[in-house]
Amino acid sequence: MAGRESKEDREFRKLFKYLFYTSRGGQTRLVILRSLLKEGKNANKIAMELGLDYKTVTHHLEVLMDNHIIWKEGEGYASPYRISNLILPKLHLLDELERELSAKKDKRSFS
Repeated sequence: MAGRESKEDREFRKLFKYLFYTSRGGQTRLVILRSLLKEGKNANKIAMELGLDYKTVTHHLEVLMDNHIIWKEGEGYASPYRISNLILPKLHLLDELERELSAKKDKRSFS
């Protein structure tokens, strides 16, 4: 973690840690989020690409929307989900968190 992290960045880091690492289903949400990095996709396409159950995907999409991580473009079944413009500039925090947690895990495995 950077020495002088803003309060906003600390809050995003806390949210990311909860949503993607400490809460049940976090890893699934992380995979779904990463699948949306290149392009928006509808729930069915995400489910097919990731080999996940459609209802599982829609549940996690709802959690991500409730936390303003993603948004849905339109109302129909085929409407794509996209990463929120608020989140895009903060994704580096998610990458940093992933590296930190991975390093801690590696350190524990050598203990």
